Amino acid sequence: MANGRFGRECPRGKLFATNWLDKVSSAADFNPVQVVFKNTRTGFFANPANLDLKIDDIVAVEAAPGHDIGRVSMIGPLVKRQMKKAGIDSDADLKKVFRIASKSDLEKFDEARSREHDTMIRARRIAEELELNMKIGDVEYQGDGGKAIFYYIADERVDFRKLIRILADTFKVRIEMKQIGARQEAGRIGGIGPCGRPLCCSSWMTHFVSVGTGAARAQDLSMNPQKLAGQCAKLKCCLNFEIDAYSEANRKLPPKDAVLQTKDGDFYYFKPDILARKVTYSSDKSIPANLITISASRAFEIIALNKQGIKVDTLNPDLDKEKPEKEYIDLVEQESLTRFDKSKKKKKKGNADNKSGDSNNKTGAANNKKEKPNDSAKADRQPKQQPKPKNQNNKKSNGQTNQKGNGQNNQKGNGQNPQPKQNGHKHHSNRSQKPKNTANEA
Repeated sequence: MANGRFGRECPRGKLFATNWLDKVSSAADFNPVQVVFKNTRTGFFANPANLDLKIDDIVAVEAAPGHDIGRVSMIGPLVKRQMKKAGIDSDADLKKVFRIASKSDLEKFDEARSREHDTMIRARRIAEELELNMKIGDVEYQGDGGKAIFYYIADERVDFRKLIRILADTFKVRIEMKQIGARQEAGRIGGIGPCGRPLCCSSWMTHFVSVGTGAARAQDLSMNPQKLAGQCAKLKCCLNFEIDAYSEANRKLPPKDAVLQTKDGDFYYFKPDILARKVTYSSDKSIPANLITISASRAFEIIALNKQGIKVDTLNPDLDKEKPEKEYIDLVEQESLTRFDKSKKKKKKGNADNKSGDSNNKTGAANNKKEKPNDSAKADRQPKQQPKPKNQNNKKSNGQTNQKGNGQNNQKGNGQNPQPKQNGHKHHSNRSQKPKNTANEA
């Protein structure tokens, strides 16, 4: 119920605190509690009945007059710290927490809230008719519906006494006018900041501290109003968040009026890198020229040597060391539309080479095929084993004569005709002689 009433139905009540002492302390450790209302309005209330209150409980608290409905946002010792921060004494007379809101209290509260928007629209028309230079930003009804708070924004002092009388006669409630600034208006509306997170004024900030341009200068920020201003058209509240860290880091930097003397000339303070503890010096006092960035420790070392009358060779001796040349990378070529075409051309060349290699392989294979007949011819020129004849004497004589004849013919043919075609003819001639041998054997 608490999250539904003050979270979803009322998106402008966004101040939610984290109880860092949860399960370590409770409301019994410190009696007062902090209660938040609409439009980030908060208050501290005593708990005389010692109710077991927890964060997000809806309670009915004392108001002037009647009672109001709010949400418990903080309990325990954390409330004591917040009261000390707000300058409120813990022994001061505080208004009381009556009870945990009942069903009838919540019904009255919902009925009163349902009239807020229409009341705001009618109040704006009345203020316009009276020609008042003011803007009514929102209306908040008390929990019992007996009082209405009108939040307005005005650049100048406004006499709204007549407006109060007309509003009281129109809405039949007690009227309270409360002026808010541009930051409170931004916190009431809410939004997303340039950091990508919800606005601090609408999420956790309750007290606004003035922000000056000195905070921007201490952080070495550009004096551009568009960058330094928030959605409220005022300087960003976050400029005050890191000012202490930057102020401490600035103390560790060399003074701005210190001049570094070298054998080549004098160098003047140009711009610092506060958190990195580095300083950039220029050889010209009015314009940036020959900029050299050195560490703060090196700057203090040079200042100490200059006080002794010693001029250093260079501000940063590391720059004199030879640095390896970096490879040239054409970033424009990487975004070229034809960068893929070049790779295709390379692939085509590679394919052409492969094709030429394949053709060479084919020609080599063809040559090998041409040379193969020589080997087959040699194999054919060797005498084949003949079937065993019945007459051994005829076999011996015929075999000797055939071997001699074939050997002589082959030697002569090979010696006279080295070409494979002619060897083939010799081979055929040898085959023609085989029937004669078979006939003799027969």
